Amino acid sequence: MTWQKNIITGAEQIRELLSGTTTIAVLGIKTEAQASQPAFYVPRYLESAGFQIIPVPVYNPQVTHILGQKVYRKLIEIPVEVDLVNIFRRSQDVPAHLDDILAKKPKAVWLQSGIRDDSVAETLAKADIKIVQDRCLMVDHRNLGR
Repeated sequence: MTWQKNIITGAEQIRELLSGTTTIAVLGIKTEAQASQPAFYVPRYLESAGFQIIPVPVYNPQVTHILGQKVYRKLIEIPVEVDLVNIFRRSQDVPAHLDDILAKKPKAVWLQSGIRDDSVAETLAKADIKIVQDRCLMVDHRNLGR
């Protein structure tokens, strides 16, 4: 199989990906103070659905906990294995995180709705990391009815 198999687009592939996911690092997560923003309420939903959420905010350097979980500033600092990195960053900001993602080597990376970078996706796919682009993890999870 070629690296293209790691580009996830279909519902069945997404179901399979999520069924093997327990730990989700949320890159670009917002704080409780920004509860109306998707970068907060999507991870909160995922936590309520039973996933372990690891917050990796980009801003708010003073924040030490989000959703009751310890905050990490880089993916590579997370002391446990990460199944999925859920990214809430503008498309043009994603490449800056590539080295950190590759160093952590999660099983998969999920770029939220409106976020797409084909060259980052290709790099991750070639590193045997599954990649989903421009989809909402909360919407897909709900639609699968898990």
